[in-house]
Amino acid sequence: MLFKNTHKITLLAVLLFSMTVQAQVNFDEIEIEVLKVRDNIFMLVGSGGNITVQVGDEGVLIIDTQYAQLSDKVLAKIRELSDMPLRYIINTHHHGDHIGGNANLRAAGFTPSGGNVGGDLGDAGEGARILAHENVLLHLAGDEAVSTDMWPTMTYFTEKKDIYFNGEGVRILHQPNAHTDGDSIIFFRKSDVITTGDAYITSYYPYIDTSSGGTLQGFIDAANAIIDLIIPVYGQDGGTLVIPGHGRLSDIGDVINWREMLTILRDRIVDMKDRGMSLEEVLAAKPTRDYDPRWAGEGIFSTENFVTSAYMTLD
Repeated sequence: MLFKNTHKITLLAVLLFSMTVQAQVNFDEIEIEVLKVRDNIFMLVGSGGNITVQVGDEGVLIIDTQYAQLSDKVLAKIRELSDMPLRYIINTHHHGDHIGGNANLRAAGFTPSGGNVGGDLGDAGEGARILAHENVLLHLAGDEAVSTDMWPTMTYFTEKKDIYFNGEGVRILHQPNAHTDGDSIIFFRKSDVITTGDAYITSYYPYIDTSSGGTLQGFIDAANAIIDLIIPVYGQDGGTLVIPGHGRLSDIGDVINWREMLTILRDRIVDMKDRGMSLEEVLAAKPTRDYDPRWAGEGIFSTENFVTSAYMTLD
């Protein structure tokens, strides 16, 4: 019963947090910054989750869409990179700071006649396609506040989904029970770039959305999956580059540090639980004290929220 109640409280917390962020942000003052990552891959930073843009002769593919209030600015930056039609939107998960602009950007896109992605045909002219794991659709369909034109138009339910676009293979990999139960990381094989959504961030402790199936162990598993895809440059920074859900462009060293932090804190909390310590006792013991100066945030990113969610999802 306690765990179920925690799910309800956590869901309410994330909804309130999202509303608070949007109320506090003056979107008129937000500028969309563009960073060239490699070749035809770009990272757009504004308010909300980072956006990945792939451009080429076949059109434009983007990952995540930030908030609806920024759609015009996002689209303007995309048009500076390419005048080709926006063909595909991939959502890494269902949270509003990553899918808020879905409807606007989908409407600005175009599906050509006979176009295909992974063998799936679509009707011409119906806007860009939105692709995500099926759990993203299930979450959005269960939220009356989300209009149907924000929903994915294509979903996958297996471990991975492969598409070929703009001359390179794009592998979409489901990461179950990390940030949510519908997380995807996306690997651009030719460009050697990975986009992670909120399965990996560089700003704060992870937000474990227990109301949507998130777990601390799932975060660690996702970090291992990301690291398995990375090939570093020996003895120096570089190699495969990683675009996080929030924060700065990363390489293998950053992701390894993230994984080690999560693993150490997991082991500490599990040890405390095994010794019969209650959640209140674990919080009082401050198992994260040496990491707090670097990782502690506020609200859903606070130390208390992280430790509480970790405690509830660890055996």
